[in-house]
Parts: sequence; C-alpha cells; structure tokens
Amino acid sequence: MPKPFLVINDRVYGREPIYSPVITALIKSAPLKRLEKISQFGVPDEFYHLKNITRLEHSLGVMILLKRLGASEEEQIAGLIHDVSHTAFSHVIDWVIGDGGEEDHQDNAHANFVAKSEIPKILKKFGYDADKIGDLRNYRLLDREKPHLCADRIDYALREFGEKTVRDTLKHLKVVEGRIVFDDVRAANQFASAYLKKQMEHWGGYEAASRYRMLGNILKFALDNKIIKFSDFWRDDEYVIKKLKSSKNKKILSALKELRNKSLKDFPKSREIAHKKFRYVDPEVLVDRSIKRLSMLDKEFAEKVKKTKIINGRGVYLPVSKSLTINS
Repeated sequence: MPKPFLVINDRVYGREPIYSPVITALIKSAPLKRLEKISQFGVPDEFYHLKNITRLEHSLGVMILLKRLGASEEEQIAGLIHDVSHTAFSHVIDWVIGDGGEEDHQDNAHANFVAKSEIPKILKKFGYDADKIGDLRNYRLLDREKPHLCADRIDYALREFGEKTVRDTLKHLKVVEGRIVFDDVRAANQFASAYLKKQMEHWGGYEAASRYRMLGNILKFALDNKIIKFSDFWRDDEYVIKKLKSSKNKKILSALKELRNKSLKDFPKSREIAHKKFRYVDPEVLVDRSIKRLSMLDKEFAEKVKKTKIINGRGVYLPVSKSLTINS
C-alpha cells in the first residue's frame, strides 16, 4: 500500500487517508483553506450560543462520506468544493441582501465562483472538467432537493448528533439505484427525527434566527456607512469582524456587545417575525427489496413533520436591539 499524501482525522468518520493527488491539491488550495475561517453556523463563536464547526470541516466530511459510499472521484471532488462559494458568515449573507427565508445566495453563486478561482486550473491538470464539477446538479449522491437524503445534508447533521445516532446512521446507509437510502426503518426514523429536533431547537430556533437578524443588521449598517465593502465578504469572518471592531463606530460596537450574550431569551421581544428555512428529511428506506419513504412506513413520523412545518411557518418574534435596528 502506497503512503497517503495526507491523513484527515475527522470527528465523525475517524482517520481517513488521502491517496488522490487531485483531492490533495484541492485541499491545499486557497479556496479550501479559506473555508477554515468561515463558520458553518454563520455567526462566529464569539457571537453565537453554540460551539461552531468550520465550512472546511464539513466539506472534508462530505468528501469522506461520498468516498465511503462508493462515489466516483469526480463526485468526491464536487463534494469537497461544494461550499467554496460561501461568503464570510455563510448564510447570514442572505439576511443582509434579503429576508433570509431561502438561504440560497451561495447556491446561486457557486458555479461562477469556482470558474473565477484557481480550482479550474487544478482540475484541468488532472483531466477534470471544472464546468461540470461546478454544477452540483450533476451529482445526486452529493446534492438532492429536500426531503431526499444527500451527503451534504447527512454530514452537517451528523456533526451535531449524538454518538449513537451517528453510529447507527453510518451503519445503515446504502446506495441503491444511484441514491442514498437506509436499510433499516428504525435507523431512518432515528436520523430523521433527530434532524427535525435540530431544526426546531437550533437551525430554525429563536437563538439562531435572532443572531442572524442582529448580525445581518450590523453588516447592513456597516455597508451603508462604508465601513465595509461587499467584496470583504469574499474574505473570511475574522477579516470582516476586525474591520467592524476597528471602525470604533459606537452603534456597531454596542450591537456586537449585545450579540456576545450567550442567551437572548431575556431580551424584550419586538413585533418583527423572522422565518428560518425549514429543513427536514423524509428518508427512503429499503424494505423487502423495494424502496419506500419513511413517512409511508411510519405515520407517526409523517405527522411529526407536518406539525414541525406548521410551527416553523409561524416564525419567531425577534428581540429588540437597543443599539441597532434594520432601519438604523
């Protein structure tokens, strides 16, 4: 066995040796290294209520999961670079340029970002087509519309799940007819229910929505007052935060101080309602050689999805900031 070019020690998948020269070159490239300074949860640790992971960790994880599911090297590459087009603060950018409801800025910018980076040169060297790899629609293990399973969706969820759910999920994932399915109803329910719980308690919850809105307002204010430029978002979280702090702007510094609170539950509530993107999965399950949706096999789960979607649709009342509002 040849010596690997590098070894990844991943919190979910463990030790993963990398023998691919093209994947090694991409991991060492500037667009991938930049992701080490982009928060997966959007809001950096200093201003968030939970400990973050990085976009790089997630991207490496997606690549590893695809590899273990038997995906081609080409699809592993697509998985590795699928998040390089994230701006600083990830999906918070959608709250700066819109209402945050869809969180799709990164998806729309992906192919163009890849084309303008050093990635096409690396891919060409190893005989790959950057235009094809930049279009995630070509890779159905990596990326599928909800509520399907895909490597992207599975990996970011596993990074927040408990050890047992992670272990059971990885044990029971299979690729059948070109798509990711479970081979066990119980494991599928465990994963999908944990996913819904994270939607309610984290991704679509009060703390996340509030912090996205508050940081989004700070960034809008900074843009309007020429403290930062939109091009700064193509740097990283640390770079933009440093510019905000060094501005000495009293409103910005006061708003950042508010955001450092690890709980916003005691803040007075405004009349503004925010709606976070509704994330859920309805996994396909292999049962007696046929593939069926979990919601068709488990009516209790189907009802749980309906109730959660209704609750998510109500949104959350955001806290009142004494420092900065959307109209500041």
